[in-house]
Amino acid sequence: MDATDNPHHECGVLGIYAPNEDVARMAFFGLYALQHRGQEAAGLAVSDGKALRLHKDVGLVSQVFTPANLAPLTGHFAIGHTRYSTTGSSNARNAQPFVIETIHGPIGLAHNGNLLNTAELRQGLLARGVGLQAGSDSEVMIMMLAGAQGDTWLDRIQNTMPLWRGAYCLVILTPDGVYGVRDPWGFHPLSVGRLPSGGHVVASETGALRTLGCEAIREIKAGEIVALTDSALRVRQAQPPERQLARCTFEHIYFSRPDSFWDGLSTHQVRQRLGEELAREAPVAADVVIPVPDSAMPAATGYARISGLPYNDGFIKNRYIGRTFIQPTESLRKQGVAMKFLALEENLRGQRVVVIDDSIVRGTTSGPLVRLLRDAGAREVHLRITCPPIAHPCFMGVDMGTYNELIAHRLTLDEIRDHIDCDSLHFLSVDGMMRALGRTGGYCNACFTGVYPVEVDPTATKTGFEKHIA
Repeated sequence: MDATDNPHHECGVLGIYAPNEDVARMAFFGLYALQHRGQEAAGLAVSDGKALRLHKDVGLVSQVFTPANLAPLTGHFAIGHTRYSTTGSSNARNAQPFVIETIHGPIGLAHNGNLLNTAELRQGLLARGVGLQAGSDSEVMIMMLAGAQGDTWLDRIQNTMPLWRGAYCLVILTPDGVYGVRDPWGFHPLSVGRLPSGGHVVASETGALRTLGCEAIREIKAGEIVALTDSALRVRQAQPPERQLARCTFEHIYFSRPDSFWDGLSTHQVRQRLGEELAREAPVAADVVIPVPDSAMPAATGYARISGLPYNDGFIKNRYIGRTFIQPTESLRKQGVAMKFLALEENLRGQRVVVIDDSIVRGTTSGPLVRLLRDAGAREVHLRITCPPIAHPCFMGVDMGTYNELIAHRLTLDEIRDHIDCDSLHFLSVDGMMRALGRTGGYCNACFTGVYPVEVDPTATKTGFEKHIA
């Protein structure tokens, strides 16, 4: 059961070159730091210079890997992945990395993002007799690389990139190297850092790099390939960056860990400023400010600081709910949010409460949260959201549903307020959000505005390729 209404995380990717280190164990801890980006499946592929060895399965990082299955994963190079499905369903056959044999030797690939032209590319592969067994755009990408032209893997990757349209951050494994690749729009973060031992790590978030002790961390540029083949980092600007970059605003609003840095910005500080802008846009007479844990906590401190209202805890979060094979009974399912959150009555009784949350997507959680507060004795509940209304789906690697699933597409602001049953409701404006970022452009706000940086097919579904695959 998913007890939250938040947009689901994308995937997390990791690539390591670590000579004279237990690279599989390092990769395990790196993936642990990226667990929040995907809880459906996890996998590692390791190269010893000759062969690629792979272990992947459905489940959390701690469930997929054991000392016994990590032991055979020996070598200097590794790539890893934590998965949440955006193209392709949640099952074992779509777990990553993908590893295949090619005329140029074995290759492995892990992907964060979503290609917009997967259907066309997939049909082209099938027409050439290439067999496909998964329902993932990542499988399409690795099969295209297998047949790509070029003298080296660096050349083959560069020659294939113009055929991919959409969001992709890749880590690619060959017998003698790891490659980090980022699309020309720069939709999602990908950074590289140097290990004290002389190797390098590529990861979706800088927090994972610091977990592994990396120094000299920098963002991989849009359209860039970095090659981790020896102690020297090789960089190639394979595709010119798009004139208008399209970084995903939701990375700062919700997805990334608060200790992450991207585009020169601290995610924690951005979230605090989102709360400050909310306080300026939507002040209200109240007694206390509380966050919906965890991502809204910095924003709540920002709101409290500008409003002059005291900050306090209103919810206790059960952090061990997650995904489980033991499904709740119908009676427990009706408890919904109560399985994940408990209200602190002593902080709420008789209070006019300002609740700070990061988003409302489908509208399935906010109402039960408000009821929890009222049952705990809150006199008024004023809901403040740190982003604009999400009225349009995302096609760039974030599972934000179809138009009909998005409550802000179906209902007006007043109707959403009545549906949730709060005393007042305010979403941060697009201008306020960009002021918090300190940017005037270079970000994708399509889920708020409906203006997509790349042409999209609004009828596409993430499992559309699987109707003929048993």
